[in-house]
Amino acid sequence: MKIEIQDNVLKQIGEIADTHNYEIYVVGGYVRDRILGFTKSDYDITVVGDAIKFANIVAKELNSHVVEYARFRTALVPYRKVQIEFVGTRTEKYTEGSRKPEVKAGTLEDDIKRRDFTVNTMAASLNKNTFGEVLDLFDGMKDLKNRILVTPLDPIITYKDDPLRMMRAARFASQLGFEIETKSFEAIKQLHKEIKKISQERITDEFLKILKTNKPSIGLNILMDTGLLEIIFPEVYKLRGVDKVEKNGRVYAHKDVFYHTLEVVDNICGMTDNIWLRFVALMHDIAKPVTKRFHPISGWTFHGHEEIGAKWQKGIFRDLKLPMEHHPYVEKLVRLHQRPMALVDGETTDSAYRRLAAFAGDDLEDLFIHCKADITTKNPKKVEQYLKNYEVVFARIKEVQENDHLRSFQSPVRGEEIMEICKIKPSRLVGHIKNEIEEAILEGIIPNEYDSAKKYFIENKDKWIKEFNS
Repeated sequence: MKIEIQDNVLKQIGEIADTHNYEIYVVGGYVRDRILGFTKSDYDITVVGDAIKFANIVAKELNSHVVEYARFRTALVPYRKVQIEFVGTRTEKYTEGSRKPEVKAGTLEDDIKRRDFTVNTMAASLNKNTFGEVLDLFDGMKDLKNRILVTPLDPIITYKDDPLRMMRAARFASQLGFEIETKSFEAIKQLHKEIKKISQERITDEFLKILKTNKPSIGLNILMDTGLLEIIFPEVYKLRGVDKVEKNGRVYAHKDVFYHTLEVVDNICGMTDNIWLRFVALMHDIAKPVTKRFHPISGWTFHGHEEIGAKWQKGIFRDLKLPMEHHPYVEKLVRLHQRPMALVDGETTDSAYRRLAAFAGDDLEDLFIHCKADITTKNPKKVEQYLKNYEVVFARIKEVQENDHLRSFQSPVRGEEIMEICKIKPSRLVGHIKNEIEEAILEGIIPNEYDSAKKYFIENKDKWIKEFNS
């Protein structure tokens, strides 16, 4: 079989390989995606021989540079907007108690069979005489047509060699819409604790790739059903389950929060590519298991779950080693995700609109995207009504936000001026005074402008100081 390779950079690299007598192949996802009709921007190239030496030759020809990973016999050459990875034919294996694989030189067949799934074992030649010809040692084409994920070796061997492949199975199932072979699925269930050998950074990277797919629920369900989720993300694992209470011959049950969350995540993936807004959808009900209570009249309640869930985010970000610069955004939207519903259900005072406008700030649009994704009722009329209500509330808040300059809201009278006028040093008292000014603006007592805020501050500062010190 032969595939058409139109990428000029691959043709150029093939010519360089012929000039310097290297046998090379583009492998894995590139070949798979070309056959499926997808485009792939980055390239994974297998070199029979010294990949690092060849990468340096290519980098010189392309006027680029090389990032070497000698221990893994690999090198990375950035070129324009793509990343070209060169890998020397190799074997690799994780030893007991190690989080890093042992890498040794190997044959082309060794390199291909160490890969995760047969659909990723296909290699297309880049050398002139065989350009585009596909080497398919493990019937990857057959499994590609059958839309099934099969390991090239016994799955126990494949997953033990690199336990992260168990998560990659979940990711490819989501990304490609493929099934995991039964034998392979059972092997993941058997070996799921092996994931502890993998560094947190690699686990988190793979988890985020699942969230980037069009339907993350497929991968998240696999993580749940194989036991992986309990290890890599226990807070999400604990969402599953339904509690039932029997009162006066009637059974009261709440919906399964895990499966509700999956619906919300899938919904939001149809609305945005923002990975951190998708993460908000995953996190929005994260604290419901610890806040659930049964009341004989009102039934199941989860009071305060949004505030507790928001406070958990810093710890979750640290545990998963997520980039902390995104933590404030996620924490804010988890904290606010119930507020628009309160306005839809009747809390329609100007103050309520003003507060949400101020607290959401630049993230107001994202908050309402989440709220729309959180509609999981199966009644089409209710869906239509909820969406219409959200549009009305959003338009009103947007109007308030713009008219009252609340997008980046804070006290117009700054802390330095408060300290100078009150003759006080930096302290909690300064924050207390700023808060009183902000509350007056949010309650509509004064407009959000400097002169009015300063006048109000001068008139009330002595009273506030006295109250604070009493």
